[in-house]
Amino acid sequence: MREIKEYLIHEGEQYRSPEKAGDAKDRMLSLRKKGQVARKTFTQIAKLFQEMHSDWDLHPTSQWMNQAQRLRPHFWAYLQADGSVAEPMLALRLYGNTNNFGISLEVSFIERKKDEGTLSKQAKVLDVPVVEGIYYWVQKNDESYRVQATEDNRQLLRQQLSSREIRKVLVKADVPVTNEESLDKILNGLDRSFEKLIPYYQATRS
Repeated sequence: MREIKEYLIHEGEQYRSPEKAGDAKDRMLSLRKKGQVARKTFTQIAKLFQEMHSDWDLHPTSQWMNQAQRLRPHFWAYLQADGSVAEPMLALRLYGNTNNFGISLEVSFIERKKDEGTLSKQAKVLDVPVVEGIYYWVQKNDESYRVQATEDNRQLLRQQLSSREIRKVLVKADVPVTNEESLDKILNGLDRSFEKLIPYYQATRS
């Protein structure tokens, strides 16, 4: 995971084509190499996790830079078991910074693929009682924030969704990663998160 740790340092930096970067050519070549290697590392983890759950199809990993050509180290990859791409799925997502990072598993949806029923299906994650080791990720007015998963907060979020005070709620579980973390330990952590989140995913299918 050292490749990801080293790449996280560059979050948000501007990338330019090395051929057009002048004196910054070598730096741009280095950033591109780091982005490609870090993305490959994340993709390998996602593929190994998918092999543990072979009835799920793995979507491609996000690119290492966005449309504005800024570095985007927080890769993600969706896993689809059934339904359409407009419906909630599971997603693996890198989080954190170079000093404190990991991979989260979440019940969420692809924003650009959503249809008129997506948000109401996603909201059903709040129909399921909380379990230890999860949290909510709430979006309000284009800003997102973490909410502790308690029964009181679950009921409050249901009310806020109903009154349209908030737009969406994701359910997530984090697997912290250190330099010394073995791949097996990371995958086992993701698998435990999978077991916790499956009831929330299943709620979105009803």
